[in-house]
Amino acid sequence: MNTQTILITGCSTGIGYRAAVLLKQRGYRVVASARKIEDVTRLRDEGFETVQLDLADSNSIQQAVKQVAEMTEGKIDGLFNNGAFGQPGAVEDLSRDVLREQFETNFFGTHELTNLIIPLMRQQGKGRIIYNSSVLGFIAMTYRGAYNASKFALEGLVDTLRLELYRTNIHLSLIEPGPISSDFRKNAFALYKKNIDPVNSPHKETYQAMEIRLQKKGPAVPFTLPADAVVQKVIHAMESKRPRIRYYVTVPTYVFGYLKRILPTSWLDYLARKV
Repeated sequence: MNTQTILITGCSTGIGYRAAVLLKQRGYRVVASARKIEDVTRLRDEGFETVQLDLADSNSIQQAVKQVAEMTEGKIDGLFNNGAFGQPGAVEDLSRDVLREQFETNFFGTHELTNLIIPLMRQQGKGRIIYNSSVLGFIAMTYRGAYNASKFALEGLVDTLRLELYRTNIHLSLIEPGPISSDFRKNAFALYKKNIDPVNSPHKETYQAMEIRLQKKGPAVPFTLPADAVVQKVIHAMESKRPRIRYYVTVPTYVFGYLKRILPTSWLDYLARKV
């Protein structure tokens, strides 16, 4: 029976929720966090230890870490930085404020939370920090510029932090999924409607097709896997004596990871435009 303690962000649905469920079944002490109080309440009713944590709010992050430290007496074996969202839209249609909102959660909030957890891991002499990145953390695709930028930035930060934590016995891993079944598209469509003006955009025709894709029920692209496929990588990153630095998930991630190494950028651009 596993007795490790792990804090997971973004547990309301999808990957975060399945990670909480499967790790708890595996014997982990799971502290499940979510942004909305109603989701926190639901998770608590399901038997999870919970904290409310909004990655876009420094006060929320600091209060959550304080609660977790009190709950666990400062023992945190793992942190799964899963909480994130994707803002669709052409780069030229993204305002500064919209791009800032994307980074507040996906990048700055994740960074702040991690920096508050690291001292606890240093004190106990070990820890695992796992980030849910994306194939879009190393391959750019059209109309996903905000999300691309946040994940590219996250991967650069994590690569640097990994070098700086060498010899601390705190291991960092990046998980890079491709298409995964979740509420990601539904949430993205709500943000699209809120922040993008398709009528007055030069990308108007493309947005019409995007709206259909974002509202499609079920998998929108081939090779979509369930959230559990990501959780299996989280388990390996937590339990392996030598956790990997990067974990690919789904066929598209493996394919683009290989093509990025062998193709000229112009050829890769051509493929990305077709996707």
